[in-house]
Amino acid sequence: MTTANRLSWTDVRDHIHAQILDRTYRPGDKLPRDEDIARDLGCARSTVQRAMQDLSDAGIVERKRKGGTQVRTDPVTRTTLDIPITRKEVEQRGGIYGYQLLNRIVEDIAPWVRANFALSQPTTMLHVDALHLADQRPYILEDRWISTETSPEILDVDLAANSANEWLVRNKPYTRCDLRFYAVEADQKTADKLAAPLGAALLVIERSTWIDKHPITTVRAVTRPGYQLLTQN
Repeated sequence: MTTANRLSWTDVRDHIHAQILDRTYRPGDKLPRDEDIARDLGCARSTVQRAMQDLSDAGIVERKRKGGTQVRTDPVTRTTLDIPITRKEVEQRGGIYGYQLLNRIVEDIAPWVRANFALSQPTTMLHVDALHLADQRPYILEDRWISTETSPEILDVDLAANSANEWLVRNKPYTRCDLRFYAVEADQKTADKLAAPLGAALLVIERSTWIDKHPITTVRAVTRPGYQLLTQN
């Protein structure tokens, strides 16, 4: 399989998973080497490795050092949650996506960011505030911090035209993700930005990602009233 478009690790993962589901590869079968899959799909070996790691984390395949990768004979059923691209999420629900960059500045990190990453010393990161829209209505308000040490390329990205959410999902695979869900009451500033009633209960999705032990990004995504999150196996 070859493609003129650059495949993401999720594309590769879904392709391999489909081959397991249609019994191209059966339980106990050994999968081709990462480098062979990369050559056949026309993508980087690191992309295949990230895809395989996700399949391994989901309990679908088993990877052994110097032993290759094989389909598990007894797959482990786990609930997994991919980091969504908000644009695709809106479009898949039949909406028209919109995006507004509200703020972009390199500055000292906030205390909650330092706590999320368990950093012992203060540092600076790229701070991005953005509003995602669905059908011209506020959808998700992002308060995001991005490490310019692990993601220096982000400084050259036009974040007024491309959301940090989509760029990071497509370009920065992670080895660890911490995820929290909680509710807050809308203060005046948040209520104004999300066109929500003052004091409304809002779902917050807080995610932090790392590459090995090094922070990539942490984000507080505050959703509009009535937002629903769906995860599927």
